[in-house]
Amino acid sequence: MLHVAADPTEQYKISDLFQDASAAGLTVCRTWAFSDGGYRALQISPGVYDERVFQALDFVILEARKYGIRLILSLVNNYKDYGGRPQYAEWGRNAGLQITSDDDFYTNPVLKGYYKHHVKRVLTRFNTVTKIAYKDDPVIMAWELINEPRCQTDYSGKTIQGWVQEMAAYTKSIDNKHLLEIGMEGFYGDSMPEKKQYNPGYQVGTDFISNNLVKEIDFATIHAYPDIWLSGQSDYAQLGFLQRWMSSHWTDSMTILKKPLVFAEFGKSNKDQGYTLSGRNSYMNTIYNNIYNFASSGGTMGGGLVWQIVAEGMESYYDGYEIILSQNPSTTRLIAGQSHKMTALSRMLNRPNGIITS
Repeated sequence: MLHVAADPTEQYKISDLFQDASAAGLTVCRTWAFSDGGYRALQISPGVYDERVFQALDFVILEARKYGIRLILSLVNNYKDYGGRPQYAEWGRNAGLQITSDDDFYTNPVLKGYYKHHVKRVLTRFNTVTKIAYKDDPVIMAWELINEPRCQTDYSGKTIQGWVQEMAAYTKSIDNKHLLEIGMEGFYGDSMPEKKQYNPGYQVGTDFISNNLVKEIDFATIHAYPDIWLSGQSDYAQLGFLQRWMSSHWTDSMTILKKPLVFAEFGKSNKDQGYTLSGRNSYMNTIYNNIYNFASSGGTMGGGLVWQIVAEGMESYYDGYEIILSQNPSTTRLIAGQSHKMTALSRMLNRPNGIITS
């Protein structure tokens, strides 16, 4: 959204997207509050920002407010898309630091300083349109520390653990009004080795249990891409993995973490061999049913965020998982049905607005 809104002639796409999402009953949108270096950069270099692009983010927040949608804003990417950890490491190299890998992002004091400056700059941003500081804006539901953190140099989860503890405390020191989550996929680590059986056969350097037990973290997240993680395995095997993945994390969130759980990314790629629209709808329906059943049982399941909804004319952002609500009526009906069921459940359980979402 930030990238699209940076071109004033394309801002109508943001309005169209929010309008379509709101019509389908969607209440929460997760999007990026970062673009580090490169094309349409928000952060051109450490501490240097493009005001024009920041105003694009102001516009995104304004439009979310207009259509009654809350935002989860992510503060950096693990991957090189839109800069991310690799860009921070490159900035460090350019500054003469001894950077051995992108994983130095989690431990190098200067790189951590770059990140903290970005966090402070975004959270204290005064919206030029709404005249509200981001840290005071109720349209923002939560901050996300990093999209899908991974660390190849330490699979135990301890390196990321230290980073999460430091950055979560720092973020809350600036803004203790908003919810905070890490942005994790859900891989288990060394704190509870018996849980590793639920991983898709490997670790990525995170520890779902210990990382989310950090007291400043308000809710846990999982992502799931069995079509990528278990590439080559049958749909039956991938669905079986997904069921175990969801059930295990829901149970752990309820009994160990005692925090809400949000299924923050899921989808099915139209690039997969044998892809069909009905197959994708069936896959999504299975996930939606699980989310609803977990939520209605009085547990900690907060909702699900499908990856990814885009507007017409945003072809350059297609990744195989894109859903254009105005062009996919059967999928839109499925999403709307889940949204209305979850909204009704939220009212029935009388939970605070924003805890159960879709």
